[in-house]
Parts: sequence; structure tokens; C-alpha cells
Amino acid sequence: MSSPWRSLLFVPADRPRLLEKAHERGADAVIIDLEDAVRPAEKAQARAAAAEAVTALAEHGVDVVVRINAPWRMAMEDLEAVVRPGLTAVLAPKVDDAWRLTVLAELLNDLELERGLSAGAVGLLALIELPAALPRLEAITASRRLVGLAFGSEDFSAALGAAPVPAALAAACQQVAYAAAARGVMALGSPASIGEFRDLRAWRAGLDQARAMGMSGALCVHPDQIADANAAFEPSEEEVIQAQAILKAWAQADAGATALGGKMIDAPVVARAQRVLAARRG
Repeated sequence: MSSPWRSLLFVPADRPRLLEKAHERGADAVIIDLEDAVRPAEKAQARAAAAEAVTALAEHGVDVVVRINAPWRMAMEDLEAVVRPGLTAVLAPKVDDAWRLTVLAELLNDLELERGLSAGAVGLLALIELPAALPRLEAITASRRLVGLAFGSEDFSAALGAAPVPAALAAACQQVAYAAAARGVMALGSPASIGEFRDLRAWRAGLDQARAMGMSGALCVHPDQIADANAAFEPSEEEVIQAQAILKAWAQADAGATALGGKMIDAPVVARAQRVLAARRG
């Protein structure tokens, strides 16, 4: 993983034509989906296709994530198929306790050793889809392999018995952002429906709210969502100019605080400016 992901595109593992073009869509990472997008009868065939796609997509320079299935027997078969050079991370669904990540980490340890990968080469993304996960986020983020928390708005709202709208999801999404920030890992998702690929205005509104909460990227189910996700989580030109001005003023200050444009600049303001510049791509 070269830098934090602004956008991750789900692609069903059993759709070879979509997988072949996935690296051209502009997403920072591609999620090869073995779970919800694949019917039970097609799982075995999808695993074989996913294994090939990991190699092919990595050769195109895109970060590759695989969403495995939740039941343990299926999860183990998924890992056996896809852990190979080129795999950046595994997306673990329905994570509601730390134990699940501990077991997955041990399985990854064995597979990396067996297949000549460096220890810790494959990261773990925890998909938070159940209300039961929220009081356990601190323990969940303790996993040494964790590279991020992802918020599954559709499944979370279904478990809650509510529509996937900000009124139902904002508090949970904010908790995910807090937990990820405390651990220093990515926070992916938004407090809105991930299925909004026709109403892009609503999609962008959800992304803007997510960024304001401290989320750092978004999961996408359609290529049309990618450009907005990249734009939402990329610092604007105005933000970059302001951050540069803050750092310049701070460097010239001879005290623990200074001012710029009528606003105080102190250490927290400088830290935010540094994060803005660090988040730039290219």
C-alpha cells in the first residue's frame, strides 16, 4: 500500500470482464468480493478467479483487497486461494470482536510463511457491520495487522432495522472514525447508503459528511462513485494553499503561537496543516 486509500471499488469475483477492467476505473484499491456478490453455488469457481485476479491486478499497479466470507470454513478456503504475492489486504466481514481478527492473523502468518511472503505482508481491514461491534472497537483495533476500519452502512442499517440514512448511521460512523484515528489507521465509509450510484448528489453529500467526521476514504460499488470519492478525500487546492501558509507562518514565529488571517495558529493547527499536505497525491 503506497498511501491511504480514498476509494475502494468492489468487484464480484465471479465477473471476469469486470475484473479485467477494474484497474482502469480510477480507484485507489480494488476489492475482489467473494462474499455478498457471489452466490453460494459459485463460491469455488469465484475463488479460482479471485486468485488469478489478485496477480493480474497487482501487475497493473493497483492495490488489491479480497473480501472473504464470514463462516470459518469458507473463510479458510478463501484465504488458501488468494494469499499470494500481490495481495495487499484481506477485508474481513461482520467483525464484531477482536477474536476474529486474531484467528485471521494467525492463518495469514502460516500462509505467508508457506508461500514465501514476508511476515505481515498482507494487512487486515475490519468491516464493521453490526451494532455489537461498537463497544468493542478499542479491542478490535489492537490487531497488529490492522490497516483500517471500514463501515458497512447497508448491513449496519439492516441490523439496526432502519434505512441507511445519516440520521441512523452518523453516530456509528463517527465512532468508527474515532477508533481508527486512535489507532492511526484508515477509516473507510460514510453515514449513507453505499448503493447511491444513480443519485450522485446524495452520494457526494454523504462523502462530505464522512470527511467532516474524520473518515479518510470510501467504499464504492459502482465506477461512477469513484471520482466523487477521490475528490472528497483529496485536499482541495484552497486547503493546500492554506496549509502551506500556516506552516510558513509557524516557521517564522518566535513563540508557541502566532496568527494568520485573524486566526490563531498553535501546535494542533500546525499538525492539521501537516496532515493536509501529507494527504496530497502526486
